[in-house]
Amino acid sequence: MNLGEWLWAMFVFFLWFQVIFIFIRVFADIFHRRDLSGAAKAGWIFLLFAVPLLGALIYMIARPKMTEQDREDIQRAQDAQRQMSGYSPAEELERL
Repeated sequence: MNLGEWLWAMFVFFLWFQVIFIFIRVFADIFHRRDLSGAAKAGWIFLLFAVPLLGALIYMIARPKMTEQDREDIQRAQDAQRQMSGYSPAEELERL
């Protein structure tokens, strides 16, 4: 096996790894979302298995950029960060 064949094999391995990672990430995102009904989740999963690359591409385009669940998760993370940094609304009011 010469250097060119080895580089090509590594490139193909990288592409397959990326395709599998995208498939798993989209699959997990579908099950994580609370705004989709069971039938909608089943439809997306069927599309992913029927045409994997095209199904993942369609899902990533059709998915809203920011869902209500995403906003709740961000707010929860910000609240946890404030608690960890010693932020207290009562202390802020006392300072005023």
